[in-house]
Amino acid sequence: MEKSGVTPIGKIVGTHGLNGTSRVYSYAESAAVFKPDSNIILRDPKGQEKPYKIKWAKPHTRVILLALKGVTDRNQAEKLIGCELLIEKTCLPELENGTYYWFELIGISVFTAAGDYLGRIESIIPTGSNDVYVVQKPVGDKVEEVLIPALESVVLEIDLERKMMQVELPKGL
Repeated sequence: MEKSGVTPIGKIVGTHGLNGTSRVYSYAESAAVFKPDSNIILRDPKGQEKPYKIKWAKPHTRVILLALKGVTDRNQAEKLIGCELLIEKTCLPELENGTYYWFELIGISVFTAAGDYLGRIESIIPTGSNDVYVVQKPVGDKVEEVLIPALESVVLEIDLERKMMQVELPKGL
């Protein structure tokens, strides 16, 4: 993994309560990346960035509740809605061999074991049991889409340096 620069880990989608708490849609599988006292950068929709420190974070239904130091009331928190949350890649925990961050996979090319080009990973859907890669390929003025389960039996190889994945599609795909 390229360990320089920043990566998005979520987006502020609303507020919670009156004390400046934000509701965050997390791009991370775990709330562990939202560590108290760690630095975070908020990028507004216009591209302006501002650093903050995390006061606390906790899971809440389908979002993360996040308190930032210096954001003490609902009005301040409302101004942050729509901001993307970024952290330095160097702050991300190391992963076990064979596991990847989503941002590493999005954009890589996907080929079958026979060498047929299926498209690029455009997004990833978490399903609970396993993730699903949304692979899209432009064909004329249309886009073909294939949903590929992230299973060891399907994903044969991931080569981040060459930005490619090789898969053995299940029957019916």
